[in-house]
Order: sequence, then structure tokens, then C-alpha cells
Amino acid sequence: MISALAALALLAAAPQQADDPTRAAGLVVDQMHQAAARADGPAYFETFTPDARFIGTDATERWTLAQFRAYATPYFSQGKGWTYRPHDRVTTLAPGDCRCIVWFDELLDNDAYGLVRGSGVVRLTEAGWKIEQYVLSLPVPNDKAKAIVALIAAEPAD
Repeated sequence: MISALAALALLAAAPQQADDPTRAAGLVVDQMHQAAARADGPAYFETFTPDARFIGTDATERWTLAQFRAYATPYFSQGKGWTYRPHDRVTTLAPGDCRCIVWFDELLDNDAYGLVRGSGVVRLTEAGWKIEQYVLSLPVPNDKAKAIVALIAAEPAD
């Protein structure tokens, strides 16, 4: 009974999602965050395009989807996900007739890092809306930026 009700709810929501690309794209980003919190690797990576890029907070963290999967899979397989709670998301539909590209930025709360920012691009594919690029960054208050830059500069180069 519950499965039938869930299926009806999904069917009822489908036309609205198709008519509102920014809502549909936002739902995919939400699914990505939820899958990461559950350490559900297959569901997490299903939200991305095959040629997706994940850009992390460290300057060395520019990963293809295959590279990011190799990094994250050992954590997911141990039941270790990560929880980012999104809020204040802004989505923008790319101009033009295709209605197939949405970019977004969002603030997220994380227990370890506090307030972080996510941004990215979601593209409509034959398989539905998928994340093509996700960028996670640490917002640094302007009055603290010089101290952070100095701290980074003081580290020896690798």
C-alpha cells in the first residue's frame, strides 16, 4: 500500500518537475546530498553525468567522476558518508529555448566544517537531470582572508 502511494506521489510530481527545470535540478542536488549522508554510493554517483567534475576545498581536489568515485567508494563501503545540510539555494535556468542547463549555489551546514558553499551545474540528459559539476568551497569572511592567506603561505610547498 505504501509503495503504491509513493508511486502515485511521484507520478503526480513528474509533470511539475518537467515544467520547472530549476525545481527538478534542485531535487537532484538534494538527492545527491541525501545519498552522501546515507553513504549510498550507487545512488550518490547516479546523480552525476558520466563526465562530471567534483571540485573540493583543497586546490588539489579537481576530480573526474571516476577519480572521485575511487576516492569516495572506500568511505561509502564502510558506511561513512558525509552530511551537508543545504539551505539558501539559488537556482538559475540558462537563457534560451533548450531549458536544459541550470546552475546553482547554496549554503550548507556541516558538523566538521561549519558553513560551506556548494555551487554547480545541472544538465538535462537522456537519463534526466544530472549534476555535471559540483564545487565545494569554504567561504572566508573578508576580514579574515589575509590571515588565512598568510597561514597557507607559511606552509612548505609539496
